[in-house]
Amino acid sequence: MSKYHVLVVDDDIDILGAIEIYLKSEGIAVSTARNGQEALELLKEKEVHLVILDVMMPLMDGIQATFKIREQLNVPILMLSAKTEDNDKIIGLNVGADDYMTKPFNPLELIARVKSQLRRYTNLGRFSAEDNEGEKLCVRGLTLDRTTKEVTVEGEDVRLTPTEYKILELLMLHKGRVFSIDEIYEKVWKDAAFNADNAVAVHIRRIREKIEINAKDPKYIKVVWGIGYKMEK
Repeated sequence: MSKYHVLVVDDDIDILGAIEIYLKSEGIAVSTARNGQEALELLKEKEVHLVILDVMMPLMDGIQATFKIREQLNVPILMLSAKTEDNDKIIGLNVGADDYMTKPFNPLELIARVKSQLRRYTNLGRFSAEDNEGEKLCVRGLTLDRTTKEVTVEGEDVRLTPTEYKILELLMLHKGRVFSIDEIYEKVWKDAAFNADNAVAVHIRRIREKIEINAKDPKYIKVVWGIGYKMEK
């Protein structure tokens, strides 16, 4: 039995079938749905480790479905769309998607991204060279527990997606060090950075909204203009 279970949601039956074949060839269990409403019902019934979600669907589109999923679950969401406009990508990331691909896509790239998201979600692995950094990372009221994968601010729980967690962990492990956008993308997404600006910026903004008292005047994650981001010491 596969240890991974992926939910694929698309109203195009050919694409749905193709993705199912690709994933099953990698030993990944697959469930399918034709719209966002079906997806939400399946998520109530089954444990899912990743959702692959099309943007344009009847009854409930991918944007609405992502918003609804994020109200309950932190499962990774890989969004698909036939559109190539940046606006669609930004909207998807804003409502909680972890990654984004445009159709038509390369099956090998799809599988690589799926495996990357699954590893991050099920293992939330560490960077091996940093194992001696301790299990709890703390910065002025912000605490990240690497054993329980819990994040708190002044004792209050903060719910992060797996991608948000890995970005925050990276920055907290290296307080004061400035990471470029490309460095963050390559370390967290485990992929070569290509037009990574939007993906990283949106995730940073979402993290700030969850951990900062005033996201417009952050005390934890600082931008270093023209270079990247850092965790303030």
